[in-house]
Amino acid sequence: MAQITIKDITLEVERLGDIANPAVFLIAGLGFQLIDWPLSFAESLVDAGYQVIRFDNRDIGLSQKFEDKGLPDLGAILQEKMAGGSPDVPYELNHMAADVIGLMDAFAIDKAHIVGMSMGGMVAQILAANYASRCLSLTSIMSTTGDPGLPQADPETMAVLVSAPPSQDKQDIVEFGLKVNDTIGSPGYRWDRSALQTHIEACFERSYCPTGYMRQLAAVSAAQPRRKILSKVTAPTLVIHGEDDLLVPSSGGRDVADHVPGATFNLVPGMGHDLSPSLCDHLAALILPHLNDA
Repeated sequence: MAQITIKDITLEVERLGDIANPAVFLIAGLGFQLIDWPLSFAESLVDAGYQVIRFDNRDIGLSQKFEDKGLPDLGAILQEKMAGGSPDVPYELNHMAADVIGLMDAFAIDKAHIVGMSMGGMVAQILAANYASRCLSLTSIMSTTGDPGLPQADPETMAVLVSAPPSQDKQDIVEFGLKVNDTIGSPGYRWDRSALQTHIEACFERSYCPTGYMRQLAAVSAAQPRRKILSKVTAPTLVIHGEDDLLVPSSGGRDVADHVPGATFNLVPGMGHDLSPSLCDHLAALILPHLNDA
């Protein structure tokens, strides 16, 4: 792994595989670190003839934090957005898409396959729309266009997600992480419980930054719907969504596919809103033919 500085930001990056091979960038979701993309998934892409770049998004993991920006007022942001304004946030999803382009430039990669999950799928959509010449293919996983008319998260699920403990104790955070996965994880692709606990502990020990999570959430909350810009996507596009996703209903993924010209939509029974190793094995089987065709 390495620290790469692009313009005014430093990101933690891991580059796997032969750098002469076509590049695949994996963009993580809200609060997710690069290690949340299972190494076995990345290696399956490497074994198929690709180089893979995993990285920590800004404000998370070992990448640069924006603590000087303070904690955003999510209520005020949502009110401003609903009133038709442009909320003042520490940074936008557009900036996160530009971060990926900056990494591509740093590695002298002209074009790449872009794969994003959840918030990372939103960032990937923006990149494919606004930097079409740099995108070989787009894969949007468990994401949405953000259109306000789409069905929202299950209320009982949201009640669990907002019940994070005030304690910053490791054991309390790990137990909360297990509870969250019990709620939004994939019923057909469950984590091994012991392996999941070990993974959550590793993420905590590597970097625990709840304020960075809140600033990323502010960027998601302030983002404008993407239906219009998706018409600009020219790269071959695969949209994958879980039939059992309680956090981002599958109608969000279908809406992405409906607004990207020529996109393919794949609804996966038993898939929720996580990246368990067994689910990633299945995702690799879906994504690799898409990359090869592109």
